[in-house]
Amino acid sequence: MNFFIEVFVGGLLAGVMYSLVALGFVIIFKASGVFNFAQGSLVFFAALTFVSLLERGWNIWLALAVTLVAMVVLGMLIERTVLRPLVNQPPITLLMATIGLTFVLEGVSQLMWGSQPHGLELGIPDVPIEWLSDKWNINVSQFDLFAAFVAGVLVAVLAVLTQKTRIGRALRAVADDHQAALAVGIPLQHIWAIVWAVAGFVALVAGLMWGVRNGVQYALTFTALKALPVLILGGFESIAGAIVGGLIIGASEKLAEVYLGPYVGGGIESWFAYVVALLFLLVRPEGLFGEKIIDRV
Repeated sequence: MNFFIEVFVGGLLAGVMYSLVALGFVIIFKASGVFNFAQGSLVFFAALTFVSLLERGWNIWLALAVTLVAMVVLGMLIERTVLRPLVNQPPITLLMATIGLTFVLEGVSQLMWGSQPHGLELGIPDVPIEWLSDKWNINVSQFDLFAAFVAGVLVAVLAVLTQKTRIGRALRAVADDHQAALAVGIPLQHIWAIVWAVAGFVALVAGLMWGVRNGVQYALTFTALKALPVLILGGFESIAGAIVGGLIIGASEKLAEVYLGPYVGGGIESWFAYVVALLFLLVRPEGLFGEKIIDRV
């Protein structure tokens, strides 16, 4: 039982890491209906910029502040130069634009800072919590717990932003109907610029957490692919759904790897999440927190 709890909790905490990436997708899709395929590249760009500044002798807080400003400016710049000219274009056009943006960001990142892998430390050791290990014989990583706390704070802040502020009300209005929002005087382009700036901030948080976990390297861009099952389960427009979907995916793939992996030769953790997402699409394609789309025929 102790081993099961250890695996289950470890899976939940890993799922929180997936949720951090999924939040960036949700924020942009909720406001503009654009699936930002470049979110993984934003995560990579943020982590690489931060660690490169640290390696050049910058103070950690100064490096964090400069990287945050850079990500906010980058998000607003992407909205202004890439997405705004494509307003009212078909969704596939916007998707292809973000795919192209993915390769541009990857190239710019490596042109500025190089392509070699980097290690990243934030002062939070990736070791088991002693009292849990000693008393209950359950190994839970201190860093995973810290990442879960950061994700919880981020979700709370985003929830307050979207539910309790004037900008949040405008964001929800834009998400419901772009034309109606324009008709009542909501500055659509300003809202989208704010949303992309927030997405840049979320990418920075996810980049720091994943950079500590796996190192800052090109493979960080592929974390976006692991966020897809999370979005399918939670819904593309739900902040809470990103967290719940991440927890489900993280726990299920860890348990599958430990208890089913030996019967299929191992390696099940790399693809089990997509099987869960595929099965879920057959039952509830709009996600746990998504609204059913009913079209008149």
